This record gives sequence, structure tokens and C-alpha cells, in this order.
Amino acid sequence: MAETDGSTTSTAPRKSSWKYIGPGIVVAATGVGAGDLVATLIAGSSFGYTLLWAAIIGCVVKIALAEAAGRWHLSTGRTLFDGWASLGKWTTWFFVVYVVIWGFVYGAAAMSSSGLPLQALFPDADIDLKWWAIATGLVGLVFVWFNKYAVFEKVMTILVGVMFLVTVYLAIRVTPNLGDAFAGLLPVVPDAKDSVLNTLGLIGGVGGTITLAAYGYWVNAKGWTNSGWMKVMRLDNRVAYITTGIFVIAMLFVGAELLHSANVAIASGDKGLLQLSEILELEYGEATAKLFLVGFFATSFTSLIGVWHGVSLMFADFAARMRGGSGGSTGAEVASGSREKSPAFRAYLLWLTFPPMILLFVDQPFRLIIIYGVLGAAFMPFLALTLIWLLNSSRTPAEWRNRPAGASNIMLLIAGLLFLVLAIKQIWDMDWANFF
Repeated sequence: MAETDGSTTSTAPRKSSWKYIGPGIVVAATGVGAGDLVATLIAGSSFGYTLLWAAIIGCVVKIALAEAAGRWHLSTGRTLFDGWASLGKWTTWFFVVYVVIWGFVYGAAAMSSSGLPLQALFPDADIDLKWWAIATGLVGLVFVWFNKYAVFEKVMTILVGVMFLVTVYLAIRVTPNLGDAFAGLLPVVPDAKDSVLNTLGLIGGVGGTITLAAYGYWVNAKGWTNSGWMKVMRLDNRVAYITTGIFVIAMLFVGAELLHSANVAIASGDKGLLQLSEILELEYGEATAKLFLVGFFATSFTSLIGVWHGVSLMFADFAARMRGGSGGSTGAEVASGSREKSPAFRAYLLWLTFPPMILLFVDQPFRLIIIYGVLGAAFMPFLALTLIWLLNSSRTPAEWRNRPAGASNIMLLIAGLLFLVLAIKQIWDMDWANFF
């Protein structure tokens, strides 16, 4: 019988089963952060149920991306970074610059996002936000530093359970109009300024950035290292984005019923969720507001520890390949657990935690934020298009390659074009005049 403790690469089961799932829960929890919930709330408050179809398509697109990443890891026995490196040195340079700058800025954002609900839950403590943020970062550091994947997955599953219960409870509590909700499944673009780009933004923003690339690493860390696990991985991936879809649809219901009907606007960014907490307290009482803040914390903290673990694992794989050449980057190495104890893994953990604390005390450097925005916008097109390249070439065993007109190629191409448009729009909207 196959073991599932993340420490072995034992025989794959003959049939996929719910009892094996795990990495999908991790990628769902990490990918859905506070920013995703706010974006969905704003879509619901602005357009009601009109963009429900866009949120669902966003989940389908991410299923294709994560499946492709997982399929590369299992079919080749190599990691995604090893695949990128085979495409040329430019991929290595892009990855290194991206994870260094992105990690520095994201670390501060993740800690602030996790600290906000704690400050709101414990107002009598009179503790400044930056100290709550630092505390969450340190807890995340200690937790990931001293635990292997198996424990990490269990904790993430518990926090996902909290997120699930809170969001579904809120969706039921606001009494959604199911007739309007079903009408929202029709692909209609609202008649408003920039509505097409806003719709594309909602599709692209549902659950995941670099965490989609980390999915293959979590698949390996679970102990799945060969194509025998392919059916299990695909079930696991579908569970991930069905879960993500439920989160997003639930928050769109809340935005449509609680905010749209009352013509109430909330701010973009994490503070929009604090505004929602205040509205919930007025409408449904303090207990519901507190419950929501608990869910808000679970959402933010799972993203924090998910990135602390997943992107550190990717960085450790990059370091191993640079140190050991072409033989240093295999799924079996990730499955062994040695990556999680490596100096490179821990170095990137420290990078995510301590240098970003500087940004909690000072205004974020404008030029750094511009560079961060450009790299962040470029990563998803990079992921989608390199996966197309890898999975249509001889680098992938023939049995597991994409078919020229197959569903995977079509979805990856759609994802690549979607994220390319969003990247151009994001870069175009940046305040370049003040950069120089």
C-alpha cells in the first residue's frame, strides 16, 4: 500500500482516491489570499452576480496550469526548475531576479495581511500593526523551519477547513438570490468603463501566482515522484480548484448581497476586509464579525506559510541544480525531505522574514515596488508559455506530452494570452514618470 506521509516514494495506487489528496489543499490555501477575496468582493459589490462565470473560468484556467506543472514533475522525474533551465540561461536569470525582489516585497505584504485581522480581533491589546505583522512572520518562520511537509500539510488542511466553514457560512447568512446567481453563469461583460479588463483581472486573479509553479514541488514532497501517481495528482488538483471556486463564489455572494444591494463600496487591498468586518457586525452582530476575522486570518496566514514553504523549496531546488549540475534537480530529491533542511531552503526562509520587516517601518521604496510589479506581472505569462514549450517537446515523454489541439494546449494558450494582456495593462498603468 502506498504511503502518504510525504517522506517516501512508495508504490502508486492503482486507483485515485480521496484519501491521498493533500498538495491540492496546500496550493488552494496558499493561492487564495486576502487580496483575492477583496477583488471578488469588489466584483460582487460592483456588478452583483454578473461576473460569477468569470470567477469559475479563473478556476478552470488554474486547474490547467497546476495540472501541467504536476504532470511535468511526475512524467519526467525532474523538477520544474530543471525544465526551465533546459530552455536557456535566461530562465535562470529571470527566476533569480524574480524570487529575490518578489520575496522581499511579498514578505512584508504577507506579514501585514496576517497581522491585520489579529489587530482587529484583539483591539484592547493596543499593539501596533507592524508588531502583529512581525509576530506572524516569526511564527511562520519557526513553523516551516522545524517541520517537514507532512506536518505542514496537516496544518494547512485545518486552516483550509476554517476558511471553508467561515466563507460558506457567510454566503448562506447573506441569503443569496439563487436565480440571479444562475443568471451570472452566462458570459456577460458589464456595461462599464474598463469592464473587459476588470473581467480579465477577475479571471486571472483567482487563486495563485508562483504558488502554481510550487504545486509540482508539493506533489513531490508528498512522495509522488512518477507517472503512476498521475491520476491521483489530477484528482488532487481538481479538488484544489473546486475548493478555490467555493471560496471565491462564496465571497462574490457576500459582495453581491451585502454590498451591491446596499450600494456600499469597500477599499481595495486587505483593509477592505476590515471594512467588511464592520459591516457584518452592524448587520449580523459581533459574533459573526469575529468569526469572519478568524477566517480572514486563516486566509492570510495560509498564504504566508504556504509561500514560506513552497517558494523556499523552489529556491532550494534552484541552488541544488546550480551546485550539482544537471543531476541535482529531481523529484526524488524533493520527496526525500532533504531540500527542507538544506541551507538554501533556510536562507530563503530568512530572506522572506527578516529583510521585509524593514518595509514595515518605512514607506516602501517606490522604484522597488515598480520592479516588483513588473516581475509579478511577467511571471504568469512566463509560467504558462514555458509549460507549453516543455510539454510539447521531447523533454516530456511521448505518452504525457500535450496533443497539438488538445485541451491542455488550448487552456495553457488561453492562460498565457490572458496573463500577457493583464501584464501589459499592469505595466502600462504604472507611474513610470516618477520612476526615473
